[in-house]
Amino acid sequence: MPDVLATPAQDDLVVVDKFTGEEIAVLPQLTAEQALDALDIAQTATATAAALSRHRRAAILDGAAMLLRERSESVSQLIVSEAGKTIRQARKEVSRAVNTLLLSAAEARRNAGEVIPFDSFPGDENRLGWYSREPLGLIVAITPYNDALNLVAHKLGPALAGGNAVLLKPSQQTPLTAQLLVDLLYESGLPDNVITVVRGNRQVAQALVRARNVRMVSFTGGFATGQAIAASAGIKKLAMELGGNAPVLVFEDADLELAVKAAVSGSFWAAGQNCIGAQRILVQRSVFPAFLKAFVAATERLVSGNPRLDATDVGPMISAQAAETARTKIQEAVADGATLLTGGVRNGSVLTPAVLTGVPRTCRLWHEEVFAPIVVVEPFDDERSAILAANDSDYALQAGVFTSDLDRALRVAESIDAGGVMINDSSDYRLDSMPFGGSKYGSMGREGVRFAYEEMTQPKVVAISRSSARG
Repeated sequence: MPDVLATPAQDDLVVVDKFTGEEIAVLPQLTAEQALDALDIAQTATATAAALSRHRRAAILDGAAMLLRERSESVSQLIVSEAGKTIRQARKEVSRAVNTLLLSAAEARRNAGEVIPFDSFPGDENRLGWYSREPLGLIVAITPYNDALNLVAHKLGPALAGGNAVLLKPSQQTPLTAQLLVDLLYESGLPDNVITVVRGNRQVAQALVRARNVRMVSFTGGFATGQAIAASAGIKKLAMELGGNAPVLVFEDADLELAVKAAVSGSFWAAGQNCIGAQRILVQRSVFPAFLKAFVAATERLVSGNPRLDATDVGPMISAQAAETARTKIQEAVADGATLLTGGVRNGSVLTPAVLTGVPRTCRLWHEEVFAPIVVVEPFDDERSAILAANDSDYALQAGVFTSDLDRALRVAESIDAGGVMINDSSDYRLDSMPFGGSKYGSMGREGVRFAYEEMTQPKVVAISRSSARG
């Protein structure tokens, strides 16, 4: 693949180890003008991508999955260094990315379209036909740092399965992991320029988003950035997976041991840098003291620190600045009357898991996405008040509900306004094949391989009139 980034045009991008702060790579970046030149190169590959047979697309994706599986330990170590995940979490992300690529290969083989029953309407009995799923063309994919491998796979896999060319702009914090996946796809036989990687600042992203020949922008990241993309993109498809502020509801008839274990994991996985991580845990008042005591105790047993150690549960955040910003939000809440029960101590980029209660709903910890190892635990009195509290957010990706009453579980799941409700599990469960995305303001499209594939393709109808065919 020609390296369109060979000549640096602005300050180089310095990539550091998120735990030690040591420099691990220096990479060239592009200016906005050079990024548009790269986009023109990517545009020339749209015909190549579309012409790939479905079995070739699938073989490339399967091949990259196999290479990723073979090199899983070295890739996991890269994720630990570049993204700061613990080694156990990084290994799980690699295994999920393998599955995402395999699912994408399967989609390339099976999701070609459907026969249209024209004779379902009177007068059309002599027509037959079908629709196929055709590529959009050129897709700009903008990915975040928190799942530096698997969320890139969720953009590239479905896009390639659908026959598209992709211009990938990975997070500035984790460009090495994204480039590694692209390299594996080329090693598996992807033709030149079908994926082009661009590294650059916000102006680069804005130029790419505005470009007229881009048919779709697929973005995962923050709400404010998503809003800016939507305002400037013009007439093109948008798919956005934006912020979360997930509630978890624990009713008095729940299995408390299960609820505590799942909620601790859901709150602090990936140092809380998880858009579907539990942020607000709402517990029925009759069991609130017992739950809170057990939850705090389980939180305090978590090991924070060096992500390379198998024993570590909570590694560093993406930067010391991010950790300090999160600590400031804790201090704000405490100043407004909240009680910090444990955690919230910063050492460089590591923030120990923090549990607060009595948090006013005016605080940022309640109404914003925190994206840190911080959780709010509050009591509720009845089902109605729990649902009102759960829905008290502009962000609505997923929620969790713990109860042994099936009727209640279904009732509450129906009443919570979110893209997904996990019953007797934390909010952070995700299967890579399921539809994934938010509800409420700002939600656009769905990820999950099949659903992203359909977002990244368009139907084309062919109809045949049998009477005219007979001449």
